[in-house]
Amino acid sequence: MANFNTQNWLSSLGIGSLRQSLFPTYLGVDIGTTSIKVVEVKQGKQLPQVVNYGFSEESRYLGRPSNAIQTSALKIFDQEASEILMAIIRKMKPSTKEVIASLPSFSAFMTVLSFPEMTASELGKSITYQAKQYIPLPLSEVAMEWVKVGEYVDEQGFKVQQVLLISVPQENIKKYQQIFKTAGLNLHWLELESMSVGRVLIGGDPTPTIVIDIGSRSTNIAFFEKGQLRFNAQSDFGGAAVTQALTTSLNINPRRAEELKRERGIIGGGAEHELSTIMTPFLDAIINDVKKAQFNYNNQFVEALRPERVIMSGGGSNLLGADRYFERELGVTTVKATPFVRFEYPTVIEPLVPQLNTLLSVALGLGMREFVSQ
Repeated sequence: MANFNTQNWLSSLGIGSLRQSLFPTYLGVDIGTTSIKVVEVKQGKQLPQVVNYGFSEESRYLGRPSNAIQTSALKIFDQEASEILMAIIRKMKPSTKEVIASLPSFSAFMTVLSFPEMTASELGKSITYQAKQYIPLPLSEVAMEWVKVGEYVDEQGFKVQQVLLISVPQENIKKYQQIFKTAGLNLHWLELESMSVGRVLIGGDPTPTIVIDIGSRSTNIAFFEKGQLRFNAQSDFGGAAVTQALTTSLNINPRRAEELKRERGIIGGGAEHELSTIMTPFLDAIINDVKKAQFNYNNQFVEALRPERVIMSGGGSNLLGADRYFERELGVTTVKATPFVRFEYPTVIEPLVPQLNTLLSVALGLGMREFVSQ
């Protein structure tokens, strides 16, 4: 569920069925706030195979906070996104025009609703009725989907079921359609990025997990149990804030600031200690938002299990030492995303995989969608 069919606005997906791909190859396209990532995926001998990839990291966006491809104010700049996408496609020369793309979680309205036990038909009607109280737009202007995420027995002994309600403005869906049409591509599906990273980083693993996806302008915080997305939250801090702090404090250009983040990070003493004092306040802000999200998650789900691991993804997680810092502050085993383990790929890119793992997590999750069991 929570996949938005661009023909019918949305479609409920069967769970556990093997997809029959309509096309032999797909492009997974992740349009972020300051970059666009694309992977080309086909079915390999045993696993989905990465055929090609491309991305655009625009340093001018990192250096000027007022600029963005899209923003958390639900604005997406169609023409600029199309131009960047076309430039990537020209360099990649993919063998397909068929696209599965992501919607950033900040573009959706998400909330957890509770209902007494009832039939599926009754539940659908009740959700539609309650949705009017939570969605800040007329229901006629949004694509709406829901998925059951939990149940418990209340103090009176009655069973209560919990539903994650997800809605996306139809205006945003139309803008995405226009972006890909302008770029000469065929958009088949739109999917929330939390679903994409869940597919590629969690799969069917039941381990209670928090996925912290650090983007340029914001960080997505997703909670998974039994392999299923249960709760989603957002932090307004991302990797660009760290880059801008280094740029201003050290009087260097944004590209050099990005290099320092990856080369020196927040480990070590001497000059590295100075860098740490500049960067850690922004990491602390993200960590505080993760703790708030966990508090809210536990309030929503009284039976929630304690997270046993944190997976860090997104370009911002490539900051050297960030995983160890998050592990220490959150008190949970923390690892960086390794989505490439679920793919076959050319040996020539093996040296780049550690860097690409976190950067391309969403795009890889999109690309593999039609080649794995759901």
